[in-house]
Amino acid sequence: MSGVDDAISVGLNGVILTANPDHPQVLIVPREQGDVALPFGPFDPVSDRTFEIGLRRWVAEQARFVLGYVEQLYTFGDLGREAPLAELEGAGKSRVISISYLGLTDDHSAPPEGGGVWRDIYDFFPWEDWRKARPPLLDSHIIPRLNTWADAEPDRINRAARHDRIRTGFGDADARWNEERLLDRFELLYEAGLIEEAVRDGQIKKSSNCPGLGEAMASDHRRILATALSRLRGKVKYRPVVFELMPETFTLSHLQHVLEGIVGYRIHKQNFRRSLDRMGFVEGTGEMESATGGRPAELHRYRREAVAGMPSLGLATPRL
Repeated sequence: MSGVDDAISVGLNGVILTANPDHPQVLIVPREQGDVALPFGPFDPVSDRTFEIGLRRWVAEQARFVLGYVEQLYTFGDLGREAPLAELEGAGKSRVISISYLGLTDDHSAPPEGGGVWRDIYDFFPWEDWRKARPPLLDSHIIPRLNTWADAEPDRINRAARHDRIRTGFGDADARWNEERLLDRFELLYEAGLIEEAVRDGQIKKSSNCPGLGEAMASDHRRILATALSRLRGKVKYRPVVFELMPETFTLSHLQHVLEGIVGYRIHKQNFRRSLDRMGFVEGTGEMESATGGRPAELHRYRREAVAGMPSLGLATPRL
């Protein structure tokens, strides 16, 4: 048994998200190596009664941030996944199993000096932000290079499978863009050798990578972040978790902008508000917030107590 214990180390990772308000942000920890990472560290079975307690401790120590809402995200255990940039202290050559958590907060204030930093999530996934328009990067770089990669496959069946994955992930005339496939797109870009991590990990030669595809992160932390965003983009549609990102009172425009930041596209305002009325998630407070140069808007609150016993329901995200 001691041999097995020595061969496995358990790590903890936290994806902490907020909105400010048009900019969905992730809490990252700058490192001495010059790169950035999610808050992470080893699980201590002696002092940490649960994995979540251990995670909260690491986030507090590394990012100087106190976690609120948190849920378990995924367990990552691929061989060599921690090499070469985010090794766990004391892990040595052990196989590292990382248990990741997703945390949501409405607190987007800067942590104390020496702690974490809030960064726009689209700094890491620029091809995912469709709020202004279809990202030009898709047609100028990503899809042509993916097609070249697919065409280079000598086996006819595998070549067709690659093209099918590109079409399913990135869409074409017959397949609409599905925002929930963010993780699939990231993994396809990695496999095709187009992102910086593929260069770093020896997937391809440095001269082959595609510029402008976002900032790399330590180890597989960008993959973990992609997993969290894919989960959140789906979950907002069947659970009202978006309200964990909202302050106590907010305008409906503020709520819509936060939701748009998550899903990555503009939402049809009238259909969105009709859906809110039907679901009964929010209620007006009678107080007004006057935006500079605009019409005063009523402040609303989330009816947490009223929806506590309701079935699993989320917010509609009708695309504009």
